[in-house]
Amino acid sequence: MSEQLKFIVEQLNKDPFKKNFNLITFDSLEPMLLLQILNDVLAEIDPKQALDIREEMPEQTVKRVCSLLGMLKYKPPGNHSDVSSFRQGLVSGSKPVIHPILHWLLQRVPDLKKRAYLARFLVKLEVPAEFLQDDVINDTYHQYEELVEGFKTYHKECEHLRTSGFSTAEIRRDISAMEEEKDQLIKRVERLKRRVESVSNHQRMLDQARQLRVEKEREESLNHQKQEQKNQLFQAEQRLLRSQQQLKDLRQAAADANPERQVISSKFRKPLSVVGLFKRLEEEIKINSYMVSEKLPKELEGMRSSVEYLQKVVSEPAMGQADVRELEDRIKEVDSQINQLIEKKMMRNDPIDDKLTLYRQQASIIVRKKESKAEELQEAREELVAAERELKQRSSQAQSSQGEEIIHGDELKRLVVKLRSKGTAYKKKRQEIAELKAEYGVLQRTEEVLKQKHDSVQQKLQAMEAEKGISGYSDTQEELERVSAIKSELDEKKGRTLDSMSEMVKKLNLMIAEKKSALAPIIKELRSLRQRREELSQEYEEKKTQYESCAAGLESNRSKLEQEVKTLREETAQRENRYHYINSMSEASALAWWFFYAKRELIIEMQIQRAAEEMKAYVSPDPQERKKAIREVYMKNISEQELLGKKLREEQKMVRESHADNMEQMKMWRDLEKLMECKKQCFIKAQNQVSIGQIIQEGGEDRLVL
Repeated sequence: MSEQLKFIVEQLNKDPFKKNFNLITFDSLEPMLLLQILNDVLAEIDPKQALDIREEMPEQTVKRVCSLLGMLKYKPPGNHSDVSSFRQGLVSGSKPVIHPILHWLLQRVPDLKKRAYLARFLVKLEVPAEFLQDDVINDTYHQYEELVEGFKTYHKECEHLRTSGFSTAEIRRDISAMEEEKDQLIKRVERLKRRVESVSNHQRMLDQARQLRVEKEREESLNHQKQEQKNQLFQAEQRLLRSQQQLKDLRQAAADANPERQVISSKFRKPLSVVGLFKRLEEEIKINSYMVSEKLPKELEGMRSSVEYLQKVVSEPAMGQADVRELEDRIKEVDSQINQLIEKKMMRNDPIDDKLTLYRQQASIIVRKKESKAEELQEAREELVAAERELKQRSSQAQSSQGEEIIHGDELKRLVVKLRSKGTAYKKKRQEIAELKAEYGVLQRTEEVLKQKHDSVQQKLQAMEAEKGISGYSDTQEELERVSAIKSELDEKKGRTLDSMSEMVKKLNLMIAEKKSALAPIIKELRSLRQRREELSQEYEEKKTQYESCAAGLESNRSKLEQEVKTLREETAQRENRYHYINSMSEASALAWWFFYAKRELIIEMQIQRAAEEMKAYVSPDPQERKKAIREVYMKNISEQELLGKKLREEQKMVRESHADNMEQMKMWRDLEKLMECKKQCFIKAQNQVSIGQIIQEGGEDRLVL
């Protein structure tokens, strides 16, 4: 009882109840509160039960709780099997009634939730028979039953999908990925369309490509049909050959008067007499009649019963763990009853039954043998059909393949002889393997005997050491020998390591001395070359500055000359245009010459007037008027551009003068960075190779101390 209370309190303190009880507070609850807790648990299973029991009549509460518990298949304990006492305990909030209910509910909350959900749709409404006489009500009730059956199928599909391992997140990701691929393909198709539209006659080319694809698909289908027709033709030819051979065999058997005349069976290729042929046909007829009349109807009836049982199981609502346990208990009870009946039957020694049991056993044995042979015959027939099907496939493949032929008589004989020789060789090898296995067993047994002897000798040695008072001497001696051997190996390794280190240091010193002696003349030449390079670089910089200043002056002069040439060309073009215009006008009709002359005079006067205004503004003492002159405006722009060009040339000169120093400084910084990196690597290498030697820096010199 205490374990039951402890379990109830633990479950009520968890989600979704969160009651925060302990054993004392829960045990001291009032009946009304205990009944409310029971109602809360039922509300968690079925949300329709969520209400305050103080607002409901006790009879309605008991009726509602009992109906829900009955739907959930709750069975009261043995001392509360009386329905009236159980209802009275519910009304009064009795602990011996409510505690087992809470314990049973809290053990099966997920299963009971599912059952309550299914009960909302699967528990059928009870309609009286007299109401079902009405056609409308009957049709509605049939629709209701169809909807219930549909709900069963949909619920099973939903459960199957939940347990099948499909994840909605994965499906959404796949859908989004496919949508992205679709967008990419649409964009690619649009790009290809735009490219194709720029090609001439693209529509005609697209139509031709479409026709080409259709024709290729048609060609593939025609090739497939051709291959199928070839296979059908080959199969028909094979059937024709078999039929002709069977007809020939039957004609020979019918024409032969001697019953012992041998007939060649086209199916098995074995010599058979006519009598044997009829006997075999009679046996096949008997076997087929047994299969049709006895074996196959039994199997069909068994399959039908299993299908009916499975349909019955499927039509029932989903079972929980409690239902399974109940069925298992019922099965155990039925098995025990069957065993008791068998024992009673065996204890009843009826002499007549004893005489008949022998015949019954023999009959049952014969029936079982008959059934087993029928099953073996069925399996053999299935294997024969499969072998014939495989033979047809192989023969069709051999017929369709070029350069391959079917094996005939002589080749088959040679193949049989070859297989026999290989079989004899295989038997010899297998015998050799058996001998080797036997020898291996003997050696293994010898090893076990030697191990046993070694163990016995070790035990005797330990016993003698214990008698002499030096137990563990042999183990200590072996350990000392092993340690001494390991120590000698380590000493040898250390000696070899020190020798190799000393030789490596000597080699490094020799290599350093050789490199220094080889680099000494090169360093001397490098010093003289460095001085020469400095002189040449200084001279190069001077010449470069002179060249750049001269080039800048020439560039400015060239730009001025190009501007003048450009203005002169424009003026020449204007004059040529004016000349051509005057010539074309002079060649016009005589009626318009005075009009052209007047217009030209007007233009000349306007130009003269403009030139006079420009001259007046230029010689005017007023500075504001002078600034309006076109000449002053152009002169001002020219002076501003010259000042700007002079300033830019000075900046360019300063950059070029400081360029060499800046590049030299950058090179020095890079060399310094490389030097620091080299020192860092040397320091790391020295830290990693402490066992080889140490580097000591004194007075700006590095010394290697071994």
